[in-house]
Amino acid sequence: MKIKTIGLTLALCFFAGAACFAADDPQMGTWKLNESKSKLIPGEGKNTTVVYEAAGDQVKVTIDGTDKDGKPTHNEWTGKFDGKDYAVTGDPKSDMRSYKKIDSNTLKFTVKKDGKTTVTGRIVVAADGKSRMVTAHGADEQGKESKEKAAYDKQ
Repeated sequence: MKIKTIGLTLALCFFAGAACFAADDPQMGTWKLNESKSKLIPGEGKNTTVVYEAAGDQVKVTIDGTDKDGKPTHNEWTGKFDGKDYAVTGDPKSDMRSYKKIDSNTLKFTVKKDGKTTVTGRIVVAADGKSRMVTAHGADEQGKESKEKAAYDKQ
């Protein structure tokens, strides 16, 4: 009986710690694209919904959107905001992604495909926590440089 009680107590502490982590981080939650405030690359896909949630001692980022042809896209990343690469699933344009916390409201990210960096950028949550701006720099398959700003509202 004591083993079950100890196990249950540890599990509750673990989940409570994860919940506290999520509650204190302004990045956490569901974010919807605000196209009117964004400067997206014409003819490219877009991430319409991004969800950050606790996954144990890590963070799971789920991104849904559309590709350049308007077909639905979905990819997932689970890792830590420690600047190390973690695997991405469901994204044909990337296989690794890293996030690094710069300050309480800012993340730096790097996207890679086959070991090569394809996109870098920053995610900045507004001081009120109700919106965020994602600035991304990259290059297409022909090497043409691109820059995009995507505004999101917290749901």
